[in-house]
Amino acid sequence: MDHTCRRETLLFIFLTISSVATSTSPWPMDGNYGASYCLSWRLGVETNNVRLWRIVPLQCLRYVEVYMLAGQYDRDVQLIVDQIKFYLNEIVLPGDGMDAWILDVDDTCLSNVFYYRLKRYGCDPYDPTGFRTWSMKGECPAIQPVLELFNTLIETGFKVFLVTGRDEETLRQATQENLHNQGYTGYERLIMRTADNKRQSAITYKTRIRKEMMEQGYRIWGNVGDQWSDLQGEYSGDRTFKIPNPMYFVP
Repeated sequence: MDHTCRRETLLFIFLTISSVATSTSPWPMDGNYGASYCLSWRLGVETNNVRLWRIVPLQCLRYVEVYMLAGQYDRDVQLIVDQIKFYLNEIVLPGDGMDAWILDVDDTCLSNVFYYRLKRYGCDPYDPTGFRTWSMKGECPAIQPVLELFNTLIETGFKVFLVTGRDEETLRQATQENLHNQGYTGYERLIMRTADNKRQSAITYKTRIRKEMMEQGYRIWGNVGDQWSDLQGEYSGDRTFKIPNPMYFVP
């Protein structure tokens, strides 16, 4: 073995021992419950092969934290937005004012990562009361690439509809103010759950909204959401785009 290979081998061994000894590794170093498992689990979530999960696997807490905060999430969202913009360049709008685009709100337009940090990034069960209290504060920051996309859509001539599962009665004012304060202005309509669709699944609720839009004459060119239930069902639009979200699942 030459000196270069020997130095590289010793360096690799040193870094491995140091990582374990100082616990600097962002994931548990125990076989299937390490980074490889959590990466595979997240891939399964994003491809909709892992469904109806209630909580993030506890062994993936640190992995999800690093994914959300250390830059990879931001790069993934930016790549998706870039793909949407490529698609936009192919569209020629008729100019009759009936060209629509749908955006989800939570973890599509606005980020809830600061709330979910307190919930161990989804390792704790969903707390509807706690989430409502958080939403009432109106402190969700904009997801910047999506905000840029939103402004591009408005400038291009699309009517942008924000469709959310948030409750109309209790959260409309806080949601409107949060969106406005983060730069989401000029959208066509903010559509929220009302008493008559409160118990519907997200797929049923959002399909109904899209159906009503198309019955009004709108052409839905695009639909963006962080949950598969934002995009599934009929009348989903010409193209759908999913924003990554490994913190929770909405059926």
